Amino acid sequence: MADVAVVGGGPAGLSAAQFAAKNDLETVVFDTDETWMHKAHLFNYPGVRSMDGMTFVDVAQKQAEARGADLHENEEVTAVEQSGDGFALTTEDGDYEADYVVLATGGNRDLAEDLGCEFTDEDVVDVNVDMQTSIDGVYATGAMGRDTKWQAAIAVGDGAAAVLDILSKEKGEYYHDFDMPSDVPEL
Repeated sequence: MADVAVVGGGPAGLSAAQFAAKNDLETVVFDTDETWMHKAHLFNYPGVRSMDGMTFVDVAQKQAEARGADLHENEEVTAVEQSGDGFALTTEDGDYEADYVVLATGGNRDLAEDLGCEFTDEDVVDVNVDMQTSIDGVYATGAMGRDTKWQAAIAVGDGAAAVLDILSKEKGEYYHDFDMPSDVPEL
């Protein structure tokens, strides 16, 4: 059983995966390669002068994997259900379990709806500042919880916020993820 299952391999999902895996949470990522980053080019993104969107995704995938995330490319999650104290995820390739689920499927809110997450009047998933949905242990990031302001930098922050909340729950106290130069691993 994974600690965290991330559904979606765009900026929000890969940010969530990186933060979870580097903090020793067993992390699995399901990616269908349908990210909007196929059409993006990042200009003046923090720390990046200019980068093709898919180059960004490639770098982020490698970072997540280097930190221990298990990336399942081209494996679509078709169902997520509550199961005991966690969640059961179904794909065409198999069944998985996780304690937490981070939904990062862009504007596709089907899994959140099927799970019974509450929606706002704008027809987006109702989340708090930590990206927590109405279902404990389920987070919705990026465009799932926004009817506007779809941007890669915002999505990255949403993925990080979700996992910082998970880490705080797991550690029993507020947790922040602040690296020092001596913490940087070789990639």
